[in-house]
Parts: sequence; C-alpha cells; structure tokens
Amino acid sequence: MSYQVLARKWRPTNFSKVAGQAHVLKSLQNALDNERLHHAYLFIGTRGVGKTTLARILAKCLNCERGVSSTPCEECNSCVEINEGRFIDLIEVDAASRTKVEDTRELLDNVQYAPARGRFKVYLIDEVHMLSNHSFNALLKTLEEPPPHVKFLFATTDPKKLPVTVLSRCLQFNLKNLSPQLIVGYLAQVLTDEKIEFDEDALWQVAVAASGSMRDALTLIDQAISYCQGKIKREGVVEMLGVPEQQQVYALLEVMAKKDAGEMINLVNLMAEKTTDFMHALDSFLSLLHRVAIAQVLPKAIDNSYGDREQIEELASKFTGEDIQLYYQLGVKGRDDLTFTADTKSAFEMILLRMLVFSPEYVDTAQKLQPDEPGASGTVNGIKKKNLDLVHESEPSPAKATYEKHGEALPSKNARHREQHGVAETPKQADKNFNGLNNKGWLRDYSDLVVDGIAANVLANSQLNKIEGDTLHFLLDTKHSSVFNKELIPKLSRAVSDLYKRELNVIITIGELTKETPAELSQRQKQESHKKMVSEFEGDKNVQELLRHFTGTVVEETIAPTNESGKS
Repeated sequence: MSYQVLARKWRPTNFSKVAGQAHVLKSLQNALDNERLHHAYLFIGTRGVGKTTLARILAKCLNCERGVSSTPCEECNSCVEINEGRFIDLIEVDAASRTKVEDTRELLDNVQYAPARGRFKVYLIDEVHMLSNHSFNALLKTLEEPPPHVKFLFATTDPKKLPVTVLSRCLQFNLKNLSPQLIVGYLAQVLTDEKIEFDEDALWQVAVAASGSMRDALTLIDQAISYCQGKIKREGVVEMLGVPEQQQVYALLEVMAKKDAGEMINLVNLMAEKTTDFMHALDSFLSLLHRVAIAQVLPKAIDNSYGDREQIEELASKFTGEDIQLYYQLGVKGRDDLTFTADTKSAFEMILLRMLVFSPEYVDTAQKLQPDEPGASGTVNGIKKKNLDLVHESEPSPAKATYEKHGEALPSKNARHREQHGVAETPKQADKNFNGLNNKGWLRDYSDLVVDGIAANVLANSQLNKIEGDTLHFLLDTKHSSVFNKELIPKLSRAVSDLYKRELNVIITIGELTKETPAELSQRQKQESHKKMVSEFEGDKNVQELLRHFTGTVVEETIAPTNESGKS
C-alpha cells in the first residue's frame, strides 16, 4: 500500500475541521445555511493556508444530495466522489498551465449545458492570476451573468494581477497566515492520532519555519518523522531545519549585553558548525529583540508561549530601551546584506558588530580600559585595540598635551561638559546626606544612582513625595505608569540603599506630578544648554558676516555639540 503524505491525508473535508480562518468560515456557513449563494467566489492568501481546500468543501456543500447546507453528509455519492477527486461536475483547472484564451473559450463552451450529476456545475480555477488578459476578457461576460446552475470558485496568491473588472464580480475572502500557536495545536492533534511521539519544542520550531502555512508545516513534519526515525525530537528538528538553538539566540543577546565581541564571534562560529541558516538566525534574533522591547515597555504583555518569560525579563533589565531599538533597526536594515552577499556568515557577523560598535556603552567601555588592566593591552572586548583607537594614536590634542605637561589627568567627558556650560560638579564619591532629604536633593543625587533598564526609567520619571523612617515614597507620573510593575520594587530599593549607604525601602504610587522629576530636569538643562549654544553661535562675528553676505538665516535645530567639549 502506497504511503499518503500527511498534507493530503489530513486535508479537511468539512468546515469544522478547518484550522483557523474563522472570519471566512462564518461568512460561507451563513450563506449556505440561508441559501444566499453568490455565483463567483475568490479566495486570496499565501500558499498552504486553505484556499483550494475551502473551495472543494464549498463545492461539496453545494452538491450534497441531501441538500445545500454548511454540513455535507459525507456519505452520498456526490460527497464521496468530490472527496476522491472524481466528481464529473467539479471542473478543476490549473490556470498556470492553461493561460491561453483558446483554453478559456473551450472551457466556457460547456457552461451552458446542465450538470450531469450534481445540483451545480462548479468551476474551480486555481492560480487564476496566471490567466492572460485575453482570457480574462473572454471570461468577463460569463462571469457576470452565468447560468443559474454554474458557480465559479477562484483561488489566487496574487490578487493584484487580477483585473478590477474581475474582482468587482466576485465575493472576496482574504485568508490569513496561521499563527504558530494554531499550527502547533493542529500538529499535536495529527501526531497524536498518528501515534507518533513528539517534543512540543520541536513542533514550535516547525511552526515558526512554516511561516503561517499549514501545508508547509505538515510537509516539514513528514520530513522530521523520517529524519528523527519515527520520534520527533527537538534536537533532530533543529538539525534538519538548520536553525539556531533558541538558547544560542539568548546567549547571543547576553553577550551583546556584556559588549564582548570576542565571545560573540565564537558563538557565531558555533552556529556555523551546525550549518545554520543565518537568515533564519537573524529573524530569530529580531523576534527576541521585539519581545525584549515589549518587556521593557509593557511587561504584562510578554508572550509566554515558549515558557521563557523570566529569561526575557532578565534580558530586558540588561539593556536600555534605546539600545534595543537601535539593534532592531540595524537588524532590519541588515537583512538586505544577507540577501545580496555570498557569505551569509560574514554578513551576519557584520550586522552584530555594527550593533555593538554603534552602542554608546561600547565606546564608553573601550575608553575606560587602561593599559595596565586585563584585556586593555592588546584587545578591547575581543577586538584589537589598535583598530579601535586610531584617533588616539595620532598626535595628542592641545588640551591633552597641556594636562600631560603638568602631570594631570585629562578631565572626564562629563566634567568638561559641566565646565563648558557652567554646571556645578557634584563629587561622584561624596557621601549623600539622607537626613532632611527632599525632592530637590533627590534631583541632585539621581545622577549618581547605579541602576539601568526599566527601573531607571521609573525613578527618572518620579518625584520624591515624603520620607517615613527608612521608607521613601515616590510618585510616578501617570504617563509612564505602563512601565512599572511590583517586581521592580526590590531592585529600586537596592539601588537607593546603595546610593545613601543604608538600608532603605521604596514605595511607588501612580499619580499627577507637582514637582520636577530627574527626567524633566535633564530635559530642561538640555534646552537651556541648547539656547546658550544658539546664542553664542549667533553672536559669533564670522557667522554674522556670513548671514549679511548671503542673506541667510540660522536653523536652530541644526545646532548641536560636535565634540566632547560641547562646542558646536
């Protein structure tokens, strides 16, 4: 007995067995039950989502010997013959192989004749967009006013190629791509009925690889059964698909958090040893970045289908929101590199390195390393230092030379910025005075707070309301309440305790603010600094001369610092 592939064996034979597409099923079932039947139906969707299947079920509902209904009997001769593909009044046409106008005219010559067996003569034209313009023109009149015993069922993956005159004569049903959750549930049912052992993690890998197509998913399951010798295991499916282990993707992002380029390259090499499809690896990485971004903004909305909620939350706390958005944008732009390059591994590495070196924290980390520290003499985060610091190997700047001449250290970036704009410096290591602390003191001390991620966002947008003993009561702005959850409280308490060198507790309340927050203070200082730069720029004699000579104007938005000193 010949083997029948799962995609054919498990093709639905009635509407109740169709996975998903509820919006289409509801319309068809109501139309059949109320006998409000159109003469032409157009099913639109990507491959493997059920276009042809729904058309065949509809043809069976129309020709069931027990009457037109949404639930065919499956027992009469018409139902059996349609299921077996030998019903004489169901004419299936592959438009891709019959594109000529002569083929269409030959088809339409028989439209006027009554059906031989069934109630309706049904024309099912698959890939209808492949017909020529002349074929569509020949079809138009018949399509608009067919005989009462004729129904047209069209299926297409590219409705844009159909003339609007054809579209306007058809009821259109847009079939959606199936979700991974839906595909996993259906595959689990199929494998259970087939008495085949499986790992649920393996089904998730197949569902993601299918990209919304149930037929592709069943085809991959057929391949997995052979590859895994009858027992579908996660490791076997990963090897078969050539996709990266999900834990490898997590590890890749962990390394990105550490700004360790050397370890990152090692991970990519390990993925390459398993013949990983790097386009799929990039897609998995982008999907992870998306989930991390959701966790940073709205933790309660994290999809826990993979059972990795805690891991996602931990990753979210290691990055700033700006870094995640930057990584995602660079990854999306970098997909073209994988498409047009012969060496996908190198392109994938370049995308990750681009994410790394464009991150502000990476530059800061490189600058902090001193020659006598481990890893500073030859490499910085796994990359040769001489390749990163070419600017520093050139002639020293006048400012640097002046400080070195007097045996002093060059001021930090923040110190030089404060000096330029007249901002008083707060000693970084100075003990904080907790007694008598108020919101003004909180604004002063916040810059020395060691905290990141969502916790930093919460405190930056909060005002200090009051202090009761060792408990600090903060009021969080209502506009930023979505980023807060109670699980952050221990982290916030630790950060504040470290700042003031004593054991403290933090309580967060949501409400309307009456005082300035650290975030508002920072924004105000930036605006004041920008106004000062604009004023200095406009007051420059050379600028005034250029404006007079060319009758130009100053665009204030374009004035910004161009170097560490804050000069524009």
